[in-house]
Amino acid sequence: MSQPPSGSASIEEAMQKLEALVGEMESGKLPLEKLLAHYEEGVSLVKLCQERLDAAEEKIQIIKRNASGPAGLDDFHSYSNES
Repeated sequence: MSQPPSGSASIEEAMQKLEALVGEMESGKLPLEKLLAHYEEGVSLVKLCQERLDAAEEKIQIIKRNASGPAGLDDFHSYSNES
């Protein structure tokens, strides 16, 4: 059985592990029990990746310049929902 994802794993490591799990699941060679275990681990990895992306988004700031001249910083989230 696979180990649960580590909270200290980088997003790149988590994505690589997720890709490997999906590849194994798509092979069609795993018994149902292994498929379920891989699925559960995959869900945990997706959650970990989403948490890492959310944290990164909170840290990103956009440099803006007002028409009056001075440059300033604005939070990323204020631009993410605009269309």
